[in-house]
Amino acid sequence: MTGATGNVGRHVVGGLLAAGAPVRALTRRPEAARLPAAAEVVGGDLTRPETVEPALKDVSALFLFPSPGTAGPVLRAAREHGVRRVVLLSSSAVEYGAEHADNEIVAFHREVEREVEASGLDWTFVRPGAFAVNTLQWAPQISAGDVVRGPFAGAEMALVHERDIADVAARALLTDGHVGAKYVLTGPESLTQAEQARRIGLALGRPVRYEESTPEAAREEMIRNHVPAAFVDMLLTFQAGLVGVPAEVTRTVEEVTGSPARTFDQWAAEHAADFR
Repeated sequence: MTGATGNVGRHVVGGLLAAGAPVRALTRRPEAARLPAAAEVVGGDLTRPETVEPALKDVSALFLFPSPGTAGPVLRAAREHGVRRVVLLSSSAVEYGAEHADNEIVAFHREVEREVEASGLDWTFVRPGAFAVNTLQWAPQISAGDVVRGPFAGAEMALVHERDIADVAARALLTDGHVGAKYVLTGPESLTQAEQARRIGLALGRPVRYEESTPEAAREEMIRNHVPAAFVDMLLTFQAGLVGVPAEVTRTVEEVTGSPARTFDQWAAEHAADFR
């Protein structure tokens, strides 16, 4: 398990352990991992492949959450150590059209997918859309009041629960029938950002509304908060294209796991304490 302490990785670890599978979790800081005691937690850094190789001994399947420039060396080491299967946490962004050809996130995920395809391992791509957990960026505003200020209130997304991403990944790691699959994952409904804020308010038992700011004001705010300007411009361009366009909704979570995708209301209820 790489990315074992992340929003998705933690749940993959839990799902694998619940299924009775042995788990070796790689992290830069084992002492701070806070993973279940049944997981074997080992130190390693994907940017230093020599620290990853010992963790690959006697491993049959790899969950890969790569950082830039690390996929190739890790995949080569995995093959040399006898790993047979890799499940890649990718992104639905790889399916965007030519108008997003200069998007760094799209380019990164496409390159990693190409490296996985060329690795010689049996592979599965897990391609989630927008994460529900991304709305935690609003937590400071919601805990301080009843207004979320941001751009493009009408931008629509089918936010996917991190547990659903993890459940699909765990199935692909543990069971046959997923080799060569490219699973696009979404939540069960398309919601505007304004509606997302309202639903969080319902989970909290108080009104929360989305107050739209101009893209220019939003850009200045994000840059003041040390978000790189190139990423800000890319994000705003992307969100602008989502206004008034219902997001694609897939049934992949249910098709793979047998259970319907969790709703954003479920996610908000589970995470209500994070907004208080």
